[in-house]
Amino acid sequence: MELIRDEAKIDEFRKRARKLVAEMTLEEKVFQTLNGAPAIERLEIPAYNWWNEALHGVARAGVATVFPQAISMAATFDEDHLEKVADAISTEGRAKFNMQQKYGDTDIYKGLTFWSPNVNIFRDPRWGRGHETFGEDPYLTSRLGVRFTQGLQGHDENYMKSAACAKHFAVHSGPEDIRHSFNAVVSKQDLYETYLPAFKACVQEGKVEAVMGAYNRTNGAPCCGSKELLTDILRSEWNFQGHVVSDCWAIKDFHQGHGVTSGPVESAAMAMNNGCDLNCGNLFIYLVDAVNKGMVQEERIDEAVVNLFTARMKLGVFDDRGKNPFDEIPYSVVDSKEMQQLNLETAAKCVVLLKNEKNLLPLDKSKINTIGVIGPNANNRRALVGNYEGTASRYYTVLEGIQDYVGEEVRVMYSEGCHLYKDKISGLGINNDRISEVKGVCDASDIVIVCLGLDAGLEGEEGDEGNQYASGDKPNLDLPGMQQEVLQTAYASGKPVVLVLLSGSALAVGWADEHIPAILQGWYPGAQGGKAIAQILFGDRNPEGKLPITFYRTTEELPDFLDYAMKGRTYRYMVNEALYPFGFGLSYTEFTYSNERVSKSVLDRHGVSVKATVTNTGSREGTETVEVYVKALREGTPCAQLKGVRKITLQPGESKEITVSLPIGAFALYDENGVSGVEKGEYLVSIGGTQPEKRSEALTGKKIAVLKVKAE
Repeated sequence: MELIRDEAKIDEFRKRARKLVAEMTLEEKVFQTLNGAPAIERLEIPAYNWWNEALHGVARAGVATVFPQAISMAATFDEDHLEKVADAISTEGRAKFNMQQKYGDTDIYKGLTFWSPNVNIFRDPRWGRGHETFGEDPYLTSRLGVRFTQGLQGHDENYMKSAACAKHFAVHSGPEDIRHSFNAVVSKQDLYETYLPAFKACVQEGKVEAVMGAYNRTNGAPCCGSKELLTDILRSEWNFQGHVVSDCWAIKDFHQGHGVTSGPVESAAMAMNNGCDLNCGNLFIYLVDAVNKGMVQEERIDEAVVNLFTARMKLGVFDDRGKNPFDEIPYSVVDSKEMQQLNLETAAKCVVLLKNEKNLLPLDKSKINTIGVIGPNANNRRALVGNYEGTASRYYTVLEGIQDYVGEEVRVMYSEGCHLYKDKISGLGINNDRISEVKGVCDASDIVIVCLGLDAGLEGEEGDEGNQYASGDKPNLDLPGMQQEVLQTAYASGKPVVLVLLSGSALAVGWADEHIPAILQGWYPGAQGGKAIAQILFGDRNPEGKLPITFYRTTEELPDFLDYAMKGRTYRYMVNEALYPFGFGLSYTEFTYSNERVSKSVLDRHGVSVKATVTNTGSREGTETVEVYVKALREGTPCAQLKGVRKITLQPGESKEITVSLPIGAFALYDENGVSGVEKGEYLVSIGGTQPEKRSEALTGKKIAVLKVKAE
């Protein structure tokens, strides 16, 4: 679904912007290129701060619905639902903006230009900011990125509801601690096949208003001043019509970190000349000097400021109140019951069932007297929200969700078990100072739920306050601190154990896979997360999430973190067997595929349709994610790649025929020059509930149908 916007209206906005900019002095124009743009009272231009966050809810501006983190929502594989969430976020954004404007509040985080989504590829599980992304796959990231963008920006033909921003352009996924000086070296093939598709889709399909450059260099050029990225690809190849913003204080890195310029004037000139319109930071104040020295043409400044005022006009903020349909959204919609219900539904859709031996789950509370809930993430609010978060009026941790669910009918016993990453909880205690309590709770319980993992204090952005690893990146994929010992102690009790993992990235939980009968990946599930997880544990909801990332077996098998080549990375280029593969996730019911077929055996310019009948052969309602993969049968090509997704909800015994249309582009691959084409030869097309590879089939016990088509 393409975003509809009246081009004549945009032309009108651009003309108005040009007329306004023509009345400004050079100094006034330059100050409008800073994120904290000051008022120009003589022209009746109010102050505006461009820096606003809405990664999974309106962030850092007081109370708002805190939806599951981006990686969590990626596990839904549900682009329709992502747009619904983004629409809700923009509704709250408008409501808060309307209220703040009423009281003259134009502070940071209180505008309508939201710097999300993050459509970088999560190429390495050690990257601390990976949980801000939609995972490791370019196709899934593209689909979710486009629909999130459309949800934020809306479908009004005259005005944007809010402005989205695709970030961080491009080839950006760590390491965090050297991002201000790091040069990501990448081949043309990997650039176009992996790192650019989601940005291209957001620009050309989503009509995203803004693109943010990355901190690092790509192939030698700093991304916020790269002619190749910002001018040649973004503007010329893709015909981007919006505005470009730097990452925060990234332009000073040109001389301080990357050493490609001699000082601030040259850095500001490089960024502006190569297509950066807006500086998050203050280095663009040097543009006055740059113009006076002939390093930047004033016409280029004009172009940048016109781009910026066109964006503000698209938001309707220069028109009389009531002209756009969003001015009347009341503050009462923020954190309303309807928003909380959508949040709960979203959290439940994100959870991935990784293991369920002998159908231990769902639990029957009528057969349980005492539940033990153990672990540092059982009652950890920070593990609900990830980063770039807002403030919820109520949080439900896993412990609270279980307590509320069972009420007075079942005794819930709790132990923190251990610190999230330290070797003890009490400063004066001995190592593992809660292990006897763990044993006591296990001994008294009929079933034990162990809640482990990470939070945004262990994985996140470089410089985030309280980040234990400082850089934000994980040193390895292990459970931190004493968590593994707590899990093994629970297992040794002989009681049935359910492991609930809260994390924004893959963990190497091979021991748990071998020993623990039931495992849920809960991600950072948002403010309603504990309530949703309880509903899944007790069967009120059926898990439907699928992994948007690969779970590896060991840290050691990962390629060098500094290497941006895709060889050996993600499910598309893996050689080793995954612990849990991309696209994998179980249900409490069973889905059977039959009558799988393609519409034609020889490809033409219209592509091909893939069909299958899906039947719910289990005993409860469930939602299946139908995944379609394409593999070129020739040397040196990626593994089978995701190219189509459909969600389908079926009652027990119900069947439906699914059709997934694959355009000819689904069979195209890029060569070493970054040129896309469909080569002659055979291609394998699969349709099923997961990847067509051995580990997925072993985990599900189902063979995925693989069909052949030919390109002549």
